[in-house]
Amino acid sequence: MDKAKVAGESPVMESLESGKNYAWCSCGYSENQPWCNGAHKETDMTPIVFKPDDKTTAAMCMCKQTQNPPYCDGSHAKL
Repeated sequence: MDKAKVAGESPVMESLESGKNYAWCSCGYSENQPWCNGAHKETDMTPIVFKPDDKTTAAMCMCKQTQNPPYCDGSHAKL
């Protein structure tokens, strides 16, 4: 399996709408971070698709090393 590219060394805060589908980039190659733009097609990775239950602001992982995708879990501190 390919290793994810670190897209950033800190999370990015995103406003998420209730009931809307989002596709978080898991490979790190998207030019539309933290969201997928299809760049993973050259890898074995696929985006994480999710739909929030509530409107919220969330810390989205940019280092792509989180154990709680798509959300930041502090893994960037260990880079």
